[in-house]
Amino acid sequence: MAQAPESLEFPINEPTDKALDRDCTTLSRHVLQQLQSFSPDAQDLSALMNRIALAGKLVARRMSRAGLMEGVLGFTGEVNVQGESVKKMDVYANDVFISVFKQSGLVCRLASEEMEEPYYIPENCPIGRYTLLYDPIDGSSNTDTNLSLGSIFAIRQQEGNDSDRKATDLLTNGRKQIAAGYILYGPSTMLVYTIGKGVHSFVLDPSLGEFILTEENIQIPNHGAIYSVNEGNFWQWEESIREYIRYVHRTEGYTARYSGAMVSDIHRILIQGGVFLYPGTIQKPEGKLRLLYETAPLAMLIEQAGGRATTGLVNILDVVPKKLHQRTPLIIGSKEDVVKVESFIQNGH
Repeated sequence: MAQAPESLEFPINEPTDKALDRDCTTLSRHVLQQLQSFSPDAQDLSALMNRIALAGKLVARRMSRAGLMEGVLGFTGEVNVQGESVKKMDVYANDVFISVFKQSGLVCRLASEEMEEPYYIPENCPIGRYTLLYDPIDGSSNTDTNLSLGSIFAIRQQEGNDSDRKATDLLTNGRKQIAAGYILYGPSTMLVYTIGKGVHSFVLDPSLGEFILTEENIQIPNHGAIYSVNEGNFWQWEESIREYIRYVHRTEGYTARYSGAMVSDIHRILIQGGVFLYPGTIQKPEGKLRLLYETAPLAMLIEQAGGRATTGLVNILDVVPKKLHQRTPLIIGSKEDVVKVESFIQNGH
């Protein structure tokens, strides 16, 4: 009597399979999984995120060798459109994003806080339907001291053909963003992004040259102990902000953390909870941070993680800019902590 053949199924090592699946979840694959589609739009967004990742790899490589190379650190001697002294790494990183997206075929324009006007890629514009808005190096004051830095980005779909090259379609609120995130250059290089379907983090694996998924659907705690603000500006703020700082000073359980690089501070708050403040001053109530390149992208990401971002009076994602380089105050982080700051601004307590 013939014996039944043994099963040809291989034993499944579930922990190993899960680890391998995680190791194989690259950024571009993850975008397609999030969209549950291989449609042209989904493939465009995946390709765009891949280009952002490439820019991050190039900047990270440059930073890792900065102290060993001449002409990488220090100032250029120039002043940008914001009236700020330009670091050599600012210029390099800005050029990296332009070079990377010139080859994409998808992006018609790039707008950066380092450039007075958008940069157009003529060969892309007939087919490129997207605009990249970015801060190439956030926290550039940390460049020469080997501290954490970041890049901030947002993607918008172009509306109209922008024939006069004034990019007026970008003067809309942050809810028009289709993707946003940041790259954090620290002990490891990390990319955190959202396409409106939660917040997800990736770490660059140098041995693979890929950003690999580390955490999906990050949720910011509703409350945290950290408040992050440059208290050196204390006497330049409105009394309501000063009163909030006095409140955290006399209330047990708060701790101050401020690195001088907003991406680094906000990443800590995303993971641990708390609030980041960059308020306006009495002389400059509009604040320092740029809406299109910094506050709106970060607001989209933090809101997707369950947090809140506001000027103190208006939700950041509802602010409609009147000009490309418009500035806004920023209060961002855990819902309860942001509401507490708002209560001081709106009610004085």
